[in-house]
This record gives sequence, structure tokens and C-alpha cells, in this order.
Amino acid sequence: MSTSPEIANLLEVGEIQVNYHDQGSGAPVVLLHGSGAGVSAWANWRLTIPELAKFRRVLAPDLVGFGYTRVPTDFEFEHMQSWIDQIIALLDALDIEKADLVGNSFGASLSLALVVKHPDRVGRMVLMGSGGQPFTVNENLKKLWGYKPSLTAMKEILKIMAYDQSIATQELAELRYQATLRQGAQAIFERVFPAPYQRWADALVISDQALSEIEQQTLIIHGRDDRVVPVDVSERLFKKIKNSQLHLFGCCGHWTQIEQAERFNRLVTDFLQEAPN
Repeated sequence: MSTSPEIANLLEVGEIQVNYHDQGSGAPVVLLHGSGAGVSAWANWRLTIPELAKFRRVLAPDLVGFGYTRVPTDFEFEHMQSWIDQIIALLDALDIEKADLVGNSFGASLSLALVVKHPDRVGRMVLMGSGGQPFTVNENLKKLWGYKPSLTAMKEILKIMAYDQSIATQELAELRYQATLRQGAQAIFERVFPAPYQRWADALVISDQALSEIEQQTLIIHGRDDRVVPVDVSERLFKKIKNSQLHLFGCCGHWTQIEQAERFNRLVTDFLQEAPN
């Protein structure tokens, strides 16, 4: 059995074996990670889970196609529906009727898709570096989704993600690179978002009508200097989701929860502790 902190609890959910973290007690909040190579729930949320677990039950699953969640070799991805089904099935298996959501990048887009499809299962939402509005896939995002395992390529990805380049250390690059070398990891990653890439960003778009019908209190967070998802995506979401607030961090890239960990955790904590309207 691996002693990696990335591996926590394993639960059979249909044909999927989900790896998920489950810490703290209280009302549940589900953390949904992004879509980068070598990503896992722990890699994305290691600085957030302990803070939120002080007052909430925190669930952080590895999404299908990422981390240590396992799927059959013939598993067919149905784009957003695969991940929507996974999260709803996980909540059902854990007897959780309703949960707040905190999503990072692709995980934020998934949060939006979940609230549109299953509004009764979602409480408050935090969207960080989210998709959900039309934008052109740039060269940086192409490099993230088109990653081929090499230490050089991983270093380049880390530099793209962070405004503060001191975060993109040799040690972190080596850890993320090694994660992509696990047996079968790269093969399934390449099945998640195969080229051409623009179609996947387009598939994340939520219609204006659907956005206008979202009733949940929503905190939208974005790094002003994000080089992966344009900041105006969050600005447009803010204008279209009625019960929303927007917070932008200057001198911050796509990794808000890491580059601005203390401030991010404080923002999210305050938001989740607000009395319901």
C-alpha cells in the first residue's frame, strides 16, 4: 500500500473506484480540482483541506481520468456528464443530500454544470479560474492539455500556472512529472481532452439563460494575471449569476489557492460561514 498523501479513501461507485479525501465534520463541502497533467485532489487542495476541515466536512475526490481514481480500460468519457455522474454517485454513496462546492478551473466549470443539472444537490459555490463562458484556447492551455511526459514540459507548465515563479520549483516539477509516469496515467489523460482543444472549452460554456436561473450564493475568484483562462470569463459570470460576488487577486496567476493560499482560505472560510439568506 502506497504511503502517498494523495491516496486517501477508495470507494467503488458503479464501475469507478474513486479515491477521495474526507476530513473534518459538519456540513459537507466538495472540492473539485483542475485538469492539468499529474493533478490530483491533494495536489490542488493540500493547502485548503486542513483549513476548511476545521469547521466543515471536506470531501476532495480525484475526478475520473485524474489522480488515483480508477476506471476500466474501456471506460467511455462522455465529457461533462461523466464527471457529473461521478460526483452525484459519490454523494449518494456517502448519503449526502446536498453539499457546497469549491471548484478550481475545470473543477469550477464542473461546479457550474452540476448546479445547472442538479440544483437541489448544491448549496453555495466557489468558482476559481472558471470556464463557463466562451474564450479562445490559447497556447498555454494547449500545452497543459497536450502535455507529453518530460521534466522540461512539466517545468514549463508550472511556469505557465504561476505568476510567482518561485513556486515553480525543481522539486514540485519532479513530483508532478513522476505522477504522470504512473502506469496508465498518461494514456488516460490523453483520452480526457484530446485535440482539437477548442471544442472542450466550448463544451464548458453555460448558456445565459441557465446562468440567470442559478439561485445559489456564488463567490467567484480569479487571478488577474491568469495566463490559462482569461480573467474576463469570471467577470462575465459575475454579471450573469445574480447572487454572486467577484474577487480578483493582482500579481496572481491560475493557482490562486496556492499563490494566495492564506487570503484564498480566509475568503472561502468567511463565505462558507455566512448565515443563509
